Parts: sequence; C-alpha cells; structure tokens
Amino acid sequence: MSNINEIAKQFVDYYYQAFDADRRNLAPLYRPMSMMTWENTSLQGGDAIIEKLASLPFQRVAHKVTTIDAQQSLPGVNAIIILVTGQLLVDEETKPQQFSQTFQLVEDGGFFVYNDVFRLNYA
Repeated sequence: MSNINEIAKQFVDYYYQAFDADRRNLAPLYRPMSMMTWENTSLQGGDAIIEKLASLPFQRVAHKVTTIDAQQSLPGVNAIIILVTGQLLVDEETKPQQFSQTFQLVEDGGFFVYNDVFRLNYA
C-alpha cells in the first residue's frame, strides 16, 4: 500500500474542502454499505448519509484540521483507519467548536468510506 499518511492527508484535505463547499459533493465517497454515526444518529448507505449531511442546520461551515492519525486496518484488505481532530465554525459563529471524526477507508477501485463517526467535543 502507498504511504498511509499521504493517503490520509489527501483524503482529509479533499473531504473537508468538499464538505465546506457543498456537502452533496461527498456522495461519491460513500457506498450502499457505508455506515455513519453522527452525534448518536446511526445511518447506513450513501444516500442516507448524504441526506443527513445536506440537512444539517447551517448554511456555511469551515473546518480547520488540527491532527490526522492513520493506521492500516483489516488484514488482507487495503483499508485505512483515520482519526481527525479539529475545529469548525458554522454560519456567523465566532467561537470554533471542537470536533473529532474517524473514517475507515476501504479500497475498491479507489478508496471509499466504509465507516464514519463524527462527534463534537464539548468542554
């Protein structure tokens, strides 16, 4: 497998740029078997995930990634687990919110998001 940290960085950069521009542009990253947990809400399938992301109650969002950690996962399969921490600002807010998000990417003619877990971190 190519350098896991390079793949993780490229994925994270693309993911949050696309999320911040138009969340619907993330659709190609998810498949029918993809799963997401968003703040205690579990979803399965790319359509359900994109519907959830598109329905979030804000118009503008800006992510600032603080850390990216990645490891190879699933022996015998090209798969990567990625943990992201950072800050986000929505709409007119001036105080950033802390977040963490974990992705498991699986290669199938290119990587797709198999698992996605998002959580705001409250102090």
